[in-house]
Amino acid sequence: MDPKLLEILVCPVCKGPLEHRRAEHELVCKPCRLAYPIRDDIPVMLADEARELAAEDVQR
Repeated sequence: MDPKLLEILVCPVCKGPLEHRRAEHELVCKPCRLAYPIRDDIPVMLADEARELAAEDVQR
């Protein structure tokens, strides 16, 4: 994933910062508890494509 792209991406719901989780191929928004998938090195920044995270998954 391009580091410059990661610098400008924000959560489409709250406009907050995202955490890149390489192992899971996801971008995580902790306040919204959403994980946006990365498919073929392209982040899918659609709220309906995101998966909801349990509280313990957010704290990692």
